[in-house]
Amino acid sequence: MYENDDKERTMTFPRENILGIAVNAINMQQAIGQIESWVIRKESAYICVTPAHAIMECVNQPELKKIYNESSMTTPDGMAIVWLLKLADHKQITRVYGPDLLLQTCSAFVDRDVKHFFYGGAPHVAEKLVQKLRAINPQVKIAGSYSPPFRALSEEEDATVIKMFKDSGADIIWIGLGSPKQEQWMANHYNQCNAVMIGVGAAFDFLSGTKKQAPYWIQRSGFEWLFRLFSEPKRLWRRYIKYPKFIWLVIMQKLKIQDFPIED
Repeated sequence: MYENDDKERTMTFPRENILGIAVNAINMQQAIGQIESWVIRKESAYICVTPAHAIMECVNQPELKKIYNESSMTTPDGMAIVWLLKLADHKQITRVYGPDLLLQTCSAFVDRDVKHFFYGGAPHVAEKLVQKLRAINPQVKIAGSYSPPFRALSEEEDATVIKMFKDSGADIIWIGLGSPKQEQWMANHYNQCNAVMIGVGAAFDFLSGTKKQAPYWIQRSGFEWLFRLFSEPKRLWRRYIKYPKFIWLVIMQKLKIQDFPIED
């Protein structure tokens, strides 16, 4: 078990080692409570929501692994991660799934002066997301939205984006750039403005209605990945073909045949 010693960036929830990634053993209510704590104190933080494919991306990428392990919070986004945490005797765990985290956090803070900014997605997706959120709850406070171009930003463009965040007064910045780009972006920028940054991947697409989301029972069955694979086979097959290896490596770790240290 692993606990981050940086008290300014994380609370005392334990982290469990899954293939060298320190995942917080938390549930949705605890995650939102920690976000609230950072927002109240005007602290910078970044959160990685973590399914199995993100763990696999980290296995062979030391720099990405470091980003996840130095996060302010790394949540159990996928059901496989939830089950592994429960097997490690963390019985209170629930799935802290990106789209649900976004919706429930917006709802939890609706009566507070907490402003949300939405950064990412294809052109107009962030705007559609804002419209959907306002339709669900007209009182939600939106600081702004912006869909950047699908290329690396210049230094000048990057500085403009950071200024946009600061000028907006955003307390929470939702990042929908896709993994691992969003995690890399957050790690490089989280301390440049006093806001909580949360990488939520495809949540922008799902909640805006741009892409179809798996039914709830599929989400909780552990087969959401299969639903998404059939929905976008050309884009996602390389991601999900790694799942058998994930299972094998987890078995090797549990049997103590192969070691996966948090710190290399």
